[in-house]
Amino acid sequence: MTKYALVGDVGGTNARLALCDVDSGAISHIHTYSSQEYSTLEAVIRHYLEAQKVAAAEACIAIACPITGDRVEMTNNSWTFSIKEMKANLGFALLEVINDFTAVSMAVPVLGEADVEQFGGDKPRPGPIVVYGAGTGLGVCHLLRQDKRWISLPGEGGHVGFAAGSDDEIAVLTQLHAVRGHVSTERVLSGPGLVNIYRSLMSAEGRTPEDLRPSQVTDRAIDGADADCRRALAVFCEIMGRFGGNLALNMGTFGGVYIAGGLVPRFKDFFRASGFRAAFEDKGRFKSYLAAIPVYLITHEQPGLLGAGAHLRQLMGSEL
Repeated sequence: MTKYALVGDVGGTNARLALCDVDSGAISHIHTYSSQEYSTLEAVIRHYLEAQKVAAAEACIAIACPITGDRVEMTNNSWTFSIKEMKANLGFALLEVINDFTAVSMAVPVLGEADVEQFGGDKPRPGPIVVYGAGTGLGVCHLLRQDKRWISLPGEGGHVGFAAGSDDEIAVLTQLHAVRGHVSTERVLSGPGLVNIYRSLMSAEGRTPEDLRPSQVTDRAIDGADADCRRALAVFCEIMGRFGGNLALNMGTFGGVYIAGGLVPRFKDFFRASGFRAAFEDKGRFKSYLAAIPVYLITHEQPGLLGAGAHLRQLMGSEL
């Protein structure tokens, strides 16, 4: 009889829940719930388990916010809860609540060849791995292998200061700094960040930008109908490369640099043809050092759920 554990990937808008086969790690019975329709995360989980008619003694929930103690307060959601209380209320023997990019990083060891696409570099070598991704925000997490176990090193790397490396990027930084003072990398590498790039480039030339959503900027860029949107998306791709190169230098990530998040897969062909890889390697004397480091785009549809399951399975004694 298959033993299941509950896994979840919870963001500001939606909560995705699924069952993880504890033996194989396979993810199934995936359902997405709007956070606007439930007053608490506990209510969502209870509804899901009752609908699946299964009993799960263990669970791992990945959440898009820092996890620093028992009390969890979501950044872009009104949900707040005590891990200890939710564990008791739902009758779990084990409940792990982890950062969403901890989950994404833990998916890397269990991804198959069909779940990634390589963007330059050589084959991976034993060494640190870094995962970063742009969506509503910018997440960063490192991953290390030690004594047959994977160790995830979460942080808030998306909030480091934005380092400009071209005339266009300097123009973007100048415009945003005038308005915000401190400019984090998340202010340019995210859905809202893409709009910030577009608006900043237009404003730097004394022109009035349109009021566009991130999806409109990408759509106009891809179909070639708007040169300003195409320029903004090109700059976004180059900043993705430059930031990824910085992350690779920080820890010598010859195990690979992995790109996650919901944004880049929407314009994958544009991204491949962009200046991403050139910007990734644009580190002066360390160009050849970075040229060897492989970059992968994660194409698996649910890396957060997959990684939450991997984290839980390793905790329960499985080797990934």
